[in-house]
This record gives sequence, structure tokens and C-alpha cells, in this order.
Amino acid sequence: MLQKLFGFDPKVHNIKTEILAGVTTFLTMAYILALSPNVLSAAGMDKGALFTTTVLATVVATVLMGIYAKLPFALAPGVGLNAFFAYTVCLTMGYTWQFALTAVLIEGVIFIILTLTNVREAIVNALPMSLKYAISAGIGLFIAFIGLQNSQIIVNSDATLVTLGNITSGPALLGLIGVIITAVLLILKIRGSLLLGILITTLIGIPMGVTHLDSVFGVPPSIDPIFMKFEWDNVFTTEMAFVVFTFLFVDIFDTLGTLVGVSTRAGMVDKNGRIPHLKKAFLVDAIGTTTGAMLGSSTVTTFVESASGVAEGGRTGLTAFVTSICFLIALFFAPFFLAVPGAATAPVLIIVGLMMMSQLQKLDFNDYSESVPAFICVIFMPLSYSISEGIALGLLSFVLINLITGKAKKITVATAILACFFVLKYAL
Repeated sequence: MLQKLFGFDPKVHNIKTEILAGVTTFLTMAYILALSPNVLSAAGMDKGALFTTTVLATVVATVLMGIYAKLPFALAPGVGLNAFFAYTVCLTMGYTWQFALTAVLIEGVIFIILTLTNVREAIVNALPMSLKYAISAGIGLFIAFIGLQNSQIIVNSDATLVTLGNITSGPALLGLIGVIITAVLLILKIRGSLLLGILITTLIGIPMGVTHLDSVFGVPPSIDPIFMKFEWDNVFTTEMAFVVFTFLFVDIFDTLGTLVGVSTRAGMVDKNGRIPHLKKAFLVDAIGTTTGAMLGSSTVTTFVESASGVAEGGRTGLTAFVTSICFLIALFFAPFFLAVPGAATAPVLIIVGLMMMSQLQKLDFNDYSESVPAFICVIFMPLSYSISEGIALGLLSFVLINLITGKAKKITVATAILACFFVLKYAL
């Protein structure tokens, strides 16, 4: 049954490992339960309804990923896309949240069409192998940076953009303690090291005043205030086209980057650079976005925190299914799960960042036509705070460098077309 449902092979995979991986993925991305309602409510949406919708959209998409695509990836409303939805489309551009939800729905439908016509899969295959290694490493730096921010080890600075936080107390100190604990567990090869690291760090946070547990049980609010609330009046306007295109671009390349990066780290990419069940994964992502819009959520996308479950050993759809069950349970025990502070999950993101950097070992650093574009891709992901921008700049530099140096044979037709698309994106 497990093999039929999740692609679980008892000769290769371990049930306990898959379960631990699923729980680990959940704990590293559980912050979305608090973050998504907080961000989207700024646009005027009901905060309680947003919590329930976030859970439901996550569960539906992640179950589909586990059963249909049979991959260990979790999906949820995207952090960056939530911010674009609330702060740009609604608060800056002045559109209603119903207008933004309509744009997300249209984007989801377009995604489904692009996936069924193999366009999204063709985009992945157009990426040079060196950039696929770079995407994995860049995502590693990106999620490590997120972990450093979540624990306040790295904080904002008006003078230098970022600076070291107060590491002698509070979340930053707890985060550093968690890194040491998690590293020791890994070195001692204790099964479930990442999950144990989160739990132990959470417990240590109680006497430090970082972990706060006020209550355990909570009844989920109704989603009626935001369910199926669309605005059809402006569907055929240039404003709607702009918003839809922006959602579309960011989601395509965020999802693409996450799937390529995490799959490469997991050793799930074949010798030709292809990822198994990729088309199914893209279709799940598209259906998740469409369903999420109906429920009242921003764009649903594959979460980079899935790398934590993969690092724990998750390789099949069972990992994703366990993650979805955890989110479903969290629907009724939200106060308990939300008590896990960002400083407790940050060490796992930092350690997983290290693991994903290992893909750079496969890169030929002496071939600058490969290593320079790869480095640009890696460095721009955390510094621009965007997976999609890292991919775009990495690919553009690859095409330009190889074209100017007389190595045009390395540029395929598909790669050139994709580069032209990026040029238009920046030009417009």
C-alpha cells in the first residue's frame, strides 16, 4: 500500500526515517501558520479565517505532492508572494484583496496550462548542469540566512544593511546553542538529529524566556469571510495582467529553484540532470495555487524548508504526507505548535544550508565559463532574498559570458529562449 500510494520501496526506504523527516519539515515551516495570517491581514482580510485557510491550502497541496507526485516536498502560501500580495498589490497599488485573489486564481489556471503543455519542464531542462548545482548551493545559503534572521543572530542595520545581533542573550543565544546541539547530534550520528535538535532547543528556550506556551488547544475559525471572494470587474485590464505576470514569474522560478535544488541535494537527479515526477510536482504546485485562491490564500508554492526533511532522510511521498498530517493536527493545537520559537528551528535551517552547499563540489571552479555564472546564481539568492532573481541573473551571465568568449555551442536553443525571457522581464 505504501509503495502504491507514496512510492515507498521497503528495500530502500525506512518508515521511521520518513516519519521523522515529515515531522522535521513541518517544524521548520510551521512559522507560516503565524506569518501568513499576519501578512495577509494587513490587506484587510480576516486574520482568523486566514489561519484556517493557510492550514487547509497547505494540507491539500502537500497531500497531493505525496500521493500524486510521490515526492518528499511540502507546499504552503509563499512568504515573498504573501508580501507582494498584501504590501504591493493592496497597500501600495491600492487594489482590494479580492482583486489580488482573482489574480492568484488566474495565475494558477495559467500554471496548469503551462504544466500540461510541458513548458515548465522544458524550462528546467534548459538550465545548464552547473547552474543546477549552483541553485542547490544558493538555496542553502538562502535558508541559512533565513535561519540567522529568524533567530536574530543577524539583524537589520541602517549603516551596513545587516549586522550581528545580541548573541549573549535571548533568541540569538538560543539559536547558537541550538546550532551546537544539532551539530553534536549529527556528528554522533543519532537518528532524527534535526528533529531532536529542534525539540531540545525549544525546551532550553523555556527557562531562557524565549519559548512561551500559554495554551494548547484552539478551535479553528471559519473561512467564510474569505472563501471564494473574487472580483471579476478588472479581469481584462493591464493592471490585472501586470499583477498576474508578477505572481507567475516569481512562482515559476521559486518552485523551479526549490525542486531542482532540493532534489539535487537528495541525489534524486539522474545523470542527464532530470528530476523524476517533475511534471507531476509542477502540476501539484499549480493545483495548489488554484485551490488556495478559492480558499482565500495567496500563491501556494513548494517550500524550501522541505530541504530539512530531505536532510533527515525523507525520499518518498510518505514524508510529505506526514507533514500534511502534522499541519492538520496543528489546526486544532495551534497554540502548542506555534510555541516553537524561530530560534529553535533556525539551527536546522543553518545546518541544512551547509548540507546543500556540498553540491558545489561537483562544479569545475577552474572553468570560469561555468563557475562565474554559478557563483552569481549562488550569491544573489540570499542577497536579493529571492530564488527567482538568483536563477535569472545566473542564467543571463552564463549566456553572455559563453557568447562573448566564443563558447556559444554550450548555449542550447531552450537556454537562449529562457535568457531572452529574463531580458524582457527586466526591461519591462
